[in-house]
Amino acid sequence: MHTVVVGTSGTTPEDVIAVARANAKVELSAEALAALARAREIVDALAAKPEPVYGVSTGFGALASRHISPELRAQLQRNIVRSHAAGMGPRVEREVVRALMFLRLKTVASGHTGVRPSVAQTMADVLNAGITPVVHEYGSLGCSGDLAPLSHCALTLMGEGDAEGPDGVVKPAGELLAAAGIEPVELREKEGLALLNGTDGMLGMLCMALADLKKLYTSADITAALSLEALLGTDKVLAPELHAIRPHPGQGASAANMLAVLKDSGLTGHFQEEEAPRVQDAYSVRCAPQVNGAGRDTIAYALTVAERELASAVDNPVVLADGRVESNGNFHGAPVAYVLDFLAIAAADLGSIAERRTDRLLDKNRSHGLPPFLADDAGVDSGLMIAQYTQAALVSEMKRLAVPASADSIPSSAMQEDHVSMGWSAARKLRTAVDNLTRIIAVEMYAATRGIELRKGLTPAPASQAAITAARAAGVHGPGPDRFLAPDLAAADAFVREGKLVAAVETVTGRLA
Repeated sequence: MHTVVVGTSGTTPEDVIAVARANAKVELSAEALAALARAREIVDALAAKPEPVYGVSTGFGALASRHISPELRAQLQRNIVRSHAAGMGPRVEREVVRALMFLRLKTVASGHTGVRPSVAQTMADVLNAGITPVVHEYGSLGCSGDLAPLSHCALTLMGEGDAEGPDGVVKPAGELLAAAGIEPVELREKEGLALLNGTDGMLGMLCMALADLKKLYTSADITAALSLEALLGTDKVLAPELHAIRPHPGQGASAANMLAVLKDSGLTGHFQEEEAPRVQDAYSVRCAPQVNGAGRDTIAYALTVAERELASAVDNPVVLADGRVESNGNFHGAPVAYVLDFLAIAAADLGSIAERRTDRLLDKNRSHGLPPFLADDAGVDSGLMIAQYTQAALVSEMKRLAVPASADSIPSSAMQEDHVSMGWSAARKLRTAVDNLTRIIAVEMYAATRGIELRKGLTPAPASQAAITAARAAGVHGPGPDRFLAPDLAAADAFVREGKLVAAVETVTGRLA
């Protein structure tokens, strides 16, 4: 099994995915352990002084003006975890919680938090034991970071609250730690605060969304090409020289993908041979590279933000290399929240243009010779009429999910935290948007492959035929009389979600962008 070594300089999106989704083991580097020990010496020295230091010998947030005596500091650290573990609502997905825990460990290992090496090791041990704290949907405002979700994770380290074991059963965290041979941590100065103060939840969800969207945009290039083919459109608009004069990288990549899928198609180029010849294809067909490509460029920008955040030490206060412990605002989630919202906007637009192509395939007045609703016997059969309704409902939901969360703020902590990022909320709605986008692309794939098969006497591109053959083998049925459609749509969803559409096409085209 892959092992992720956590050092002092951050981590990568790939490592986040490996830990969150593939249960990769986590190991602290010798460099990280040394940095942890050095920073802890600084915190211990400050704790011994009579002067108050925020997070070490004071209260927190709006209560930071109170100096805490040494005999109460361990209780202070326990109390901040217990009181901040105030989430409500449904449980958050296991992969999100694992990403959350791993990314907090990443910051702790930087040597800027003042946490003891033994606490960091316990965090790694809990991940490696497959113990997943119960974290709830609501409780984070994205400033100071993802407080409530991280608090539920810290509670597990203390052996309190509930967690899910490696067998998927939820039990008291203390029982799970004991079964795994892990000693609960006894928090000392600053450690409770250091475990709670970060953008780790929203960042983890951003990394996973980026991985999923990258695959979906390749799938969307394929389904756009399939729809163009089923509509007897022209592939001339995909010529590299046309996209070179508007050199957005994503646009060029999408056009190249579509052109590769359509190579040697016997269906393209018939748009001027009909009774009512077209001068141009509709925007949803002709402008697919421009829309898909703009989304690709949005993903590229969001990835730069994610990579910067993955290289960051997000805590307050932080231990600096010169021995100072300074308060700061680096926990604010605005940079991450903005790109989470930006991605939701791009995903909504991609879903919208895909639905327009599906609707065109089903409308006999715009499909250029295909039967109404791609039905076997229109009137007796309804064909894919309601599949498009389902797709339209998903698109409508996507548009609502595109409303930015980061444009909102609600003050908290007696107006100390008077401007918050809402980054957690942006991440949660993006996860739903990515899920819905997968279904939307699956419906287009289902309609487009049926449309191609209904073009009797015309030979599709070899890559298109490979997609159709693989889809049919996966239980995505082709043309014929009406059937119970939900299982077909579920099979189409799985075909796209599991990467089988891209894999089938790439057997002909080679690797697509």
